[in-house]
Amino acid sequence: MSYAVKQDLVDRFGATELIQLTDRTNVPPTTIDDIVVGRALADADGVIDGYIGKQYALPLSVVPPVLVKIAADLARYFLHGEAADKDSIVTRNYNAAIAWLKDVAKGLVTIDDGGEIPEQAGGGAIKTSAPNRVFTRHSLRGM
Repeated sequence: MSYAVKQDLVDRFGATELIQLTDRTNVPPTTIDDIVVGRALADADGVIDGYIGKQYALPLSVVPPVLVKIAADLARYFLHGEAADKDSIVTRNYNAAIAWLKDVAKGLVTIDDGGEIPEQAGGGAIKTSAPNRVFTRHSLRGM
């Protein structure tokens, strides 16, 4: 299951950036290389599955929009590779995505996986039962 597609990357980061990052054959770069983009998206999917697979059954029946953003940020970082500066927005978004995925894996953050939400337990009385008392005022009188 793919969380993001090439068009998501184009919509978020622009075709120019993707052309510059993926076209390794033309000088100057002129086209988006679908194979390079597909590899980066597959790598992002693997990272996401590794984290959310601890809490959710995979594949998810519905891809929440937040996972599309997470996959796009991861794929963008993978496309930049070693050229990504540690203080750049690309690296900051990648680190934020990984931190969010860690929170999902720990159960601190939940995602809408398309499943039914269980109903909250209703209020009501609590009933208890206990054996009769052995020592009472009456049974201890005179001691």
